[in-house]
Amino acid sequence: MKGVLLVNLGSPDSPTHKDVKTYLDQFLMDEKVIDFPKWIRTFLVKRIILKTRPQKSAEAYKKIWWKEGSPLIVISKRLIRKIQKRISTPISLGMRYGNPSIKSGIENLVNNGVNEILFVPLYPQYAMASTETILDLCETLKNKYFSDIEFNYLPAFYNKPEYIKVLGNSILESLKGKKWEHILFSYHGIPERHIRKSDITKSHCKIDSKCCLNHSDAHEFCYRHQCVMTTKKVAEYLRLKEGTFSTSFQSRVSILGSWLRPYTDRAVSDFAKKGIKKLAIVTPAFVSDCLETLEEIAIEAANDFKDKGGSKLHVVPCINYRDDWVQVLSRWIDDWALSKVNN
Repeated sequence: MKGVLLVNLGSPDSPTHKDVKTYLDQFLMDEKVIDFPKWIRTFLVKRIILKTRPQKSAEAYKKIWWKEGSPLIVISKRLIRKIQKRISTPISLGMRYGNPSIKSGIENLVNNGVNEILFVPLYPQYAMASTETILDLCETLKNKYFSDIEFNYLPAFYNKPEYIKVLGNSILESLKGKKWEHILFSYHGIPERHIRKSDITKSHCKIDSKCCLNHSDAHEFCYRHQCVMTTKKVAEYLRLKEGTFSTSFQSRVSILGSWLRPYTDRAVSDFAKKGIKKLAIVTPAFVSDCLETLEEIAIEAANDFKDKGGSKLHVVPCINYRDDWVQVLSRWIDDWALSKVNN
């Protein structure tokens, strides 16, 4: 019997200092997130970051927390309920960090008779600190607890036409009737060294304006290339004119080295200073609205834009549990289930 596990990053159990600290500890101690030797990672996380960041993050979470709980978790559960109505394959939810865990999600499926699982990382673009760490954990869990269960994985879908259409239509609908001068595609940032570590050719990635557009086997695992191509394909779908859109990267942690540029916060400030009054921001690295979209962009970036002279910063919601996104995911799941049956 086949089953599906949707996987996302995760969230603290509550916006309290204690729960946020527990969540950040688990997240930041992941060697795929902070890829330093363990003794350095432990020193940075335990002695520096966790001394101050939990309180700041807790205050941020409080600003966006819903009555039902964490927006990311609530949205993910709503997505699953809508998908389950369209498919016969059992589906469950797991988070890389926090609850519900990936292990509990697998157990939920196995307890219902599932012996073959399709994991769906809800990341359009592949990255070492997101998709790869999920795959690594799943293989560890399989070897330790689920050796008789078959695991399958949905690849990054950043360039799938049906995903581009959903994302493009969500932008069209959100901006309908609104005036805007520029669209900024803001992706979650990662350290530049992650790009080089993920380069299977060990020579292609230069992190410049050219390598992402030149064909290479490295692109299968190159986060920057996949972000650039997401922007390019959506811009083509929307027929955006050159100069009316751009790409940036948010959420950097400077203590961890050089991160992908340009930085979203600086880009937003620069647009305001240059006289752009109405700016739209899309966050295509996130399928579900979360702290990074609801607080960092919709609150912090919006306030900064106005402080620097801008008039209106319009944030396009993530695709969350839109009906067309539910249809696409349901079709991918059905295609996988049918292909396994035919094989």
